Amino acid sequence: MAFEEALSELEALVNGLESGDQPLEESLAQFERGISLARHCQHSLKTAEQKVQVLMKQSDGADALVDLDAADEAD
Repeated sequence: MAFEEALSELEALVNGLESGDQPLEESLAQFERGISLARHCQHSLKTAEQKVQVLMKQSDGADALVDLDAADEAD
């Protein structure tokens, strides 16, 4: 499942749970699904972060962490 799909489904589940209109058993099932989706999203974000870190490595192997806000201001 793509990150965007999981996030969209998670947002829909949160909205449904916040409404409080479902029976307890359905709410628990939705909560369980939401936890699974949140973990999937966290994993996807962590993987993307690791890829960015690999791409940002300097030729000497040192990390080249760039403040994205500062980089945007320089453009």
